Amino acid sequence: MNAEVRLVHEMSFVGKAGSGHWVAMDAAETVGGANGASRPLELLLIGLGGCTGMDVVSILRKKRVPFTELWIEVEAPQALDYPMVFTDITITYHVVGYGVKETDVVRAVELSQEKYCSVSAMLRKAAPIVTKIQIHEEGEE
Repeated sequence: MNAEVRLVHEMSFVGKAGSGHWVAMDAAETVGGANGASRPLELLLIGLGGCTGMDVVSILRKKRVPFTELWIEVEAPQALDYPMVFTDITITYHVVGYGVKETDVVRAVELSQEKYCSVSAMLRKAAPIVTKIQIHEEGEE
């Protein structure tokens, strides 16, 4: 895998990898950016959520789990000193459906975290990852 990253203006960059899709990145105004796009470290968390989310959806669909919605929250506090790495990461999976069995969701998350998600595997080497699961009954507020 390879990537190309180009400076656009001030602290704004665009980057693309093998898929050929450009992603915008920018810095906060306090450090010379325009605050016009996600920060590179934020993209790591977005990538983590997307990677494990795709795994979990694929596994739940193969098991014919009757879910109608899935969203993932990823939280990662940072160290106070530079390079301000993540100290730990918490991934909360929210699954909505009628009659969704917790055991099916737990197994899908386990498979993603232990076998399939390459982003989780890489980040786990830098910070501990904790997973949480919340199942919401269809129509629940």
